[in-house]
Amino acid sequence: MSSTSNEEKSLELKIFVFLTVFLAPLLSVLLVSGLGFAIWFSQILTGPPGAG
Repeated sequence: MSSTSNEEKSLELKIFVFLTVFLAPLLSVLLVSGLGFAIWFSQILTGPPGAG
């Protein structure tokens, strides 16, 4: 194994950890929060479901 191969594996591991530990949970929280905000705001404008 060359040092370039080891460096590439190290970089791949760092990217994988970043994606799985930080990016995926952050995107999940933002997506759920954004959907909740959109529903909340739509209910401010149109009223709760079944009220009309």
